[in-house]
Amino acid sequence: MLTTEKEVLTVNHFINGQYRQSATKKTFEVHDPSNQRLIAIVSEASEEDVTEAANSARQAFEHSEWRTMPLAERCAKIRRMADIIVERKEEIARLEAMDVGKPYQHAVGSDIPRAAHNLRFYADFVEKQGDEAYPMDENFINYTRYEPVGVAGLITPWNAPFMLTTWKLGPCLAAGNTAVIKPAELTPLSVSLLGEIAQQAGIPDGVVNVIHGSGKTVGTWVTEQPEIDLISFTGSTVTGKQIIKNGADTLKKTSFELGGKAANIIFEDADLSKAVPTSIQAAFLNSGQVCLAGSRILVQRTILDEFLEKFKAAAEALVVGDPQDPKTTTGPLVSKVQYDKVNYYIELAKEEGAKLITGDQPLQLSDDLAKGYYIAPTIFLHHDPNARTCQEEIFGPVVTILPFDTEEEALAIANNTDYGLNGVIWTENLKRAHRVSYAVRAGTIWVNCWFVRDLRVPFGGFKKSGVGREGGRHSMEFFTEAKNICISLN
Repeated sequence: MLTTEKEVLTVNHFINGQYRQSATKKTFEVHDPSNQRLIAIVSEASEEDVTEAANSARQAFEHSEWRTMPLAERCAKIRRMADIIVERKEEIARLEAMDVGKPYQHAVGSDIPRAAHNLRFYADFVEKQGDEAYPMDENFINYTRYEPVGVAGLITPWNAPFMLTTWKLGPCLAAGNTAVIKPAELTPLSVSLLGEIAQQAGIPDGVVNVIHGSGKTVGTWVTEQPEIDLISFTGSTVTGKQIIKNGADTLKKTSFELGGKAANIIFEDADLSKAVPTSIQAAFLNSGQVCLAGSRILVQRTILDEFLEKFKAAAEALVVGDPQDPKTTTGPLVSKVQYDKVNYYIELAKEEGAKLITGDQPLQLSDDLAKGYYIAPTIFLHHDPNARTCQEEIFGPVVTILPFDTEEEALAIANNTDYGLNGVIWTENLKRAHRVSYAVRAGTIWVNCWFVRDLRVPFGGFKKSGVGREGGRHSMEFFTEAKNICISLN
């Protein structure tokens, strides 16, 4: 359990079934981004702590019953984890609102239920899979088993820490692996409960370990640790490149979901009654701190004025405020670093000649919240798709609207990026929907919708948006090793 003193949480590592301080007793602070209040003192892992967590996971993999227990029993324990998450969803959502700045209503109504679903899905999915058999005439038969890899390092981001951790932990555990989890240092609160929840669900000690600290030090130790066999990472493209270098000496398997700069293409025949509210969500959910954000909105020129009018009105109707308030739809940025970065891009857009449509209006905040890292939903009309604000991932409540005349022009703009995580297309023309979906270079294309997730389908990015795919069998392939057994029948 997290312990509190004067409303400041104490967050320790969870290693081999116990919460414990760092070997060095070193700590770091976490602040509420809505008001800069100190909310937690967190243990900062040393290299010794990382080694201990990895060794604990290795011992649990090699010597506990987890890897070899009947599949039905293992999956039942994972489902019990999901049940506990649902039972504790208000507590977990409050923690996520505190350190992420995410509106509580979104956390409790969406992210935490999705986290429970992630675990249940993979427990169900793995139970339905079978081994493969390949007879060779009458002389031999081959059959293929899928066995756990070993110890997984799960490094998760700060924008949806609990949900994205379970997205990795579900297939990791269902396959029979053990885990060392390192959440982002900015948002450790909700993820710190996962070891405890696993223990409550009857999962053996050492199977789920959680350590805390910065990516530059603790994250590096995780990626270099020889007892860790594979790394699943969600975060920046720059960090993904470094992880590949760090893990090269130990030949770690890697799966990365990295940055994005999605094109949200609005054709002239789009149903704006659906396209506008969904595009608002795609632009400003979690204050725009979403890798799948539709941050480049491409609008056919014939409907540009109508779209701008409706989109501006919808953006200005968003309620910016306290993430714990159920009326709030838009909270603060996660940190001062992120706040300064987003403000830099706002000023850069002006220097690039973009027209500010909305975003400069004063926010109505209390004296307490005035200390927070708030930025109003900001919209620019831009005419240069090569401009930095149209090319670089801002990761904040800032979107650029780019007009286009023809389908060919829209595709040229959409594919004019180093990223390829996702794209969105709005049209009532079925042939165009298929044609443009084929032509956009991205791992997921949503047509007349956004953020719809079926955990059976592949998820990942083209170009600099990722390495590998997750979801359904793709996740299970990453978290398992295929073993072929050939038997002579003579």
